[in-house]
Amino acid sequence: MSFTKQNRREFLENVALGVAAAGAGVPANELLALPAAASGEMPYRTLGRSGEKVSLLGLGGAHVSYLKDENESIRLVRTAIDNGVNFMDNCWDYSGGNAEIRMGKALRDGYRKKVFLMTKIDGQVKDAAARQIDESLQRLQTDTIDLLQFHEVIRPGDPERIFGIGGAIEAAWEAQRAGKIRYIGFTGHKDPDIHLKMLNTGFQHGFTFDAVQMPLNVMDMHFKSFAKNVVPVLVEHGIGVLGMKSMGFGHILKSNTVTPIECLHYAMNLPTSVVINGCDSMERLEQGLLAARTFRPLTTAELDSLRERTAAAGRDGQYEPFKTSTRFDGTVQHPEWLG
Repeated sequence: MSFTKQNRREFLENVALGVAAAGAGVPANELLALPAAASGEMPYRTLGRSGEKVSLLGLGGAHVSYLKDENESIRLVRTAIDNGVNFMDNCWDYSGGNAEIRMGKALRDGYRKKVFLMTKIDGQVKDAAARQIDESLQRLQTDTIDLLQFHEVIRPGDPERIFGIGGAIEAAWEAQRAGKIRYIGFTGHKDPDIHLKMLNTGFQHGFTFDAVQMPLNVMDMHFKSFAKNVVPVLVEHGIGVLGMKSMGFGHILKSNTVTPIECLHYAMNLPTSVVINGCDSMERLEQGLLAARTFRPLTTAELDSLRERTAAAGRDGQYEPFKTSTRFDGTVQHPEWLG
């Protein structure tokens, strides 16, 4: 099902778009050339050195599972795909596995071949990781996951554990050789230094990740910035940049400094391959589609304006609680998931 032209026009008329602005904090010579999409079209970008073409807007798997009606979840996923979204996000632990189950059902009837499917695992040792990979494949009703990511790399010791003897990377490599997964990445939301440690640990083992996921939002530039510290390294090594938490679970909007569209356009203005957007309703999906279709590279004046507006609110991380608290750390609350 696609949104009709009339519905889209009505939505455009009801959204106070304002001037999109962002402050990337990344030197201009390290930014990619980001062309504007043709009116009404979904822009596509290349996922790092993989060459895969992925939609600028990605669909967050966690929020899809929040809908009470499973059929509504399925309709939401398929509507996103029908409107050009081909990057699907998920995780082994979302809603106790229900998020993957629902997405697996949504990807029946020919939809699986239309998408680039990503999911994450929590296991940091080989046995746990291998088991979670197989469970995710079963839930998602697929023979191959396009991108498998190590989830919540948020502790300083996580990289050594994953790359150590009997670590989860061994399970990922075996799954890749067996054709169960195609690409390997990792995610985290705590501290850019931990991301850099994970990247460097990989380099020390002769391994370069295919993609890395992190919070990229308007407050990030002021506090423990992933945009400033991690994104340039990813661009240098041809690693796909996956942005998440563009609105910080709604916390950023509570600062009353930015609009939802501005939040999405900020993340899209970075050299992101995909901006993953949590959509728990058709309205939120259409908002994300609107942001992708109307995105254009932001001017220096727009970037400066947004930086100034968010400076005071963003300086101590109060609107990025995933960096400053453990409330969003599922593997802290459930260490048994790590194995």
